[in-house]
Amino acid sequence: MRGRAPPVSLMGFNPLLGRVSKPGNRFALFPETLYNPPMPRYRLILEYDGTPFAGWQRQADLMSVQQALEEAIARFSGETVVTHAAGRTDAGVHALGQVAHFDLARDWDANRIREALNYHLKPQPVAVVESTRVPDNFEARFGALARHYEYRILDRRARPALETNRVWHVPVRLDAAAMHEGAQLVLGKHDFTTFRDSQCQALTPVKTLDRLDVRREADHVVITAGARSFLHHQVRSLAGSLKLVGEGRWEPAEMRRALEARDRARCGTLAPAAGLYLTHVDY
Repeated sequence: MRGRAPPVSLMGFNPLLGRVSKPGNRFALFPETLYNPPMPRYRLILEYDGTPFAGWQRQADLMSVQQALEEAIARFSGETVVTHAAGRTDAGVHALGQVAHFDLARDWDANRIREALNYHLKPQPVAVVESTRVPDNFEARFGALARHYEYRILDRRARPALETNRVWHVPVRLDAAAMHEGAQLVLGKHDFTTFRDSQCQALTPVKTLDRLDVRREADHVVITAGARSFLHHQVRSLAGSLKLVGEGRWEPAEMRRALEARDRARCGTLAPAAGLYLTHVDY
């Protein structure tokens, strides 16, 4: 007569995995060794008016875009996160296509994140244009292949009424064609010490400037710059120097001479932050 089956021991049994190897087996699976999947990662495309902010990066006692965004995330998700941006825009600088990423413990619908953030960001002048679930190895800053900026100058006699804090008002007509000619003389890989802020923390002043175009749009002169990365205040320094070309105070060739001097004192006036926009980022 067949005997009764021995009682089943729960030792070596994991309710998530079923029966596992006996204790002591080097291949034994225990709850503490379970695979922890990566947290869901989300990419945002942001638009903001930089006027009321102390820049992108968190500050001890001043409101930043990063702080406004992280507080909005906490309000809708209950989680405290750190957001990472493609470009750490300065105080007063605007964005049409800033890119940021962050991780959440819970898997949310990306469109719901966009709507929730836009609700909780009010009344701050920040909008989430797009929200996307991305692979966990996506990096907004280190994965960027190119960053693109525009600098806008209003060159008419009358001051701006609708574009206050959004353009650099220069009350004389600029020669945009001469500015473009000068801009082409600083393209490529160079030591940009002349157009670098004295407090810049980059390890080297050598950068490759892929694009620097100047065009006229009615009463506006628009400078478009593109590169993988920029030095601190590089675009604003270039814009301030090009303005001297547009006024006729510098000939276009002076841009190249200033570049080759590798001397911050040879830079033109630093253009104000109000006219600068981060327009988009390539990946």
